[in-house]
Amino acid sequence: MGESTKITVESNSSLENAIKVAFASKDMQTINAHFGGAKEFVVYKVSPNGFELSEVITTDTSEMEGDDKTDFKVKALKGVNIMYCESIGGTAAAKVIRGGINPMKVQEPRNIEDVLKELVTMINGNPPPWVKKIMNIQTKMDPRLERWTEE
Repeated sequence: MGESTKITVESNSSLENAIKVAFASKDMQTINAHFGGAKEFVVYKVSPNGFELSEVITTDTSEMEGDDKTDFKVKALKGVNIMYCESIGGTAAAKVIRGGINPMKVQEPRNIEDVLKELVTMINGNPPPWVKKIMNIQTKMDPRLERWTEE
């Protein structure tokens, strides 16, 4: 049977409207693991004010087979909004999405801190609608809103 361990990091900061972002990583610094083969996921809270380490989730699925591995990892990542990985199969991606997690693939290994900085910049700019929905951000200047209210 698989095992998961969640190591939570205590913090005094209060990142309001933070989303949880997990990274499949072999070294806790780089997005460099396939979702199915990842043994560790580093989880950060990300908000308009910055980011901080939230927890590290280890998943040992070596004794499991097939779909059980995916189901186990999705369950271990419960509460995460976005999950970055090097690659993920179609069936696994569908299960991740059904679990309420948005999977994101990187084309090549990327530094986690660089991606976190990009996320903060994106959140403070004009984030895509799905990110706004996760963060409960109201759309301020969307020209489509006026068209919808006129009808």
